Amino acid sequence: MTTAKNGTSHTRTRIQQFTSAKQTEFFDSIKSAKFSGQLVVSDEQLSSNPALSRGIDKSQEISWTIYLYLGRIIYATGGLHPVRRWRRHLVAYCPERLAHFNEIQAELTSVKEEECRVSWEYKLLSVWIDQKKITPEQATRIIKATVVEILFDITQAMEVVCETVKDNLLSTRLVLIEPDQVISEANKLWQAWQAAKIADRSPDMAPIIRQPEALKKRTSPQIYQNLSQLLDGKQSLRDLSVRMKRDIVTVTRSLLPYVQLGLVQLVALDDMTPPISSPIAKKLSKNIAPHRTLIACIDDSPAICQTMEQVVTSAGYQFVSEMDGLRAIAVLLSRKPDLIFLDLVMPNTNGYEICTQLRKLSFFKNTPIVIVTGNDGIIDRVRARMVGSTDFISKPITQEILIDVMNKYLH
Repeated sequence: MTTAKNGTSHTRTRIQQFTSAKQTEFFDSIKSAKFSGQLVVSDEQLSSNPALSRGIDKSQEISWTIYLYLGRIIYATGGLHPVRRWRRHLVAYCPERLAHFNEIQAELTSVKEEECRVSWEYKLLSVWIDQKKITPEQATRIIKATVVEILFDITQAMEVVCETVKDNLLSTRLVLIEPDQVISEANKLWQAWQAAKIADRSPDMAPIIRQPEALKKRTSPQIYQNLSQLLDGKQSLRDLSVRMKRDIVTVTRSLLPYVQLGLVQLVALDDMTPPISSPIAKKLSKNIAPHRTLIACIDDSPAICQTMEQVVTSAGYQFVSEMDGLRAIAVLLSRKPDLIFLDLVMPNTNGYEICTQLRKLSFFKNTPIVIVTGNDGIIDRVRARMVGSTDFISKPITQEILIDVMNKYLH
């Protein structure tokens, strides 16, 4: 387990095999700190995870967002199938809402933008409770089932990166869940999944019949008819579990003999389309992501850092500065900015050396790096290009110059 602190609001922790024991330890530390905000868990090793990577674009990164208040879980979302999961839990715990599916668009459209800082699924639950369309108990069951499912998926990941982001997004807290309760439930499911010898399969995969004639010979007419209706490749194992009202392990284990014979195949499945239009979806997800464009300034001058911070934050971006050139690499690695302003002349080091080291790191291979200097000589410009800088600007730095550079490299 490795941890890197990003200022006062961000902490990144890399964990291999995020088991229930490690989850308990991690959430205990969060609870002790009375943390409120988002925990974003990312599976950056998707290609090495056989349970999740089959048939999936291995360049993508799967991430889950867990919302917390004083160390207790409020809600969770993300993963491969957030919309499928939401609809599946509606079917299980409040199916009457699906009879009014067309109302959802109108309900979400009426939500004020300042309230749209969390997932639309959570906001809908809040609206429905206020309108007495569902009970708080129904919402609690949906939220707990969602969190357990997400913790199960996180357990399947080979390696995750956990990032905590302090904020107070949820003014309405429908439920406060003790982490150890849902971790225990997810672990029981994971143990049953392993005991059934299906741990190399993902419950988000969909079974589809590949050899209908051979399957018909091995089953009774009634069983084959049922299988042909269910195994259409459009429903995940989890979807089938809810539809059949049987636990996920039993459903998957019953299909495993057909899978092993090649009569049925488990295939990757896309998520469903959200029940909201693109503009509304964009509005609702506007502030969900913990990542906002970050601009870094490495300069030993407090005045320049202060001036740059005023311009950058006024433009709506995040800002980080470091005046010690020897600490610059560590700070940039922990914060991973989208644009770097790098002073050429600093005590103990210089911008050329820092730029050269950054370009050797795969993460900063394409990050815009702008050399800043009081000398506007042709030799300095050529050398800056040789060490991999993207651009070169001269002091004094004005607001207009900064805005032009940000517009040039961030849009």
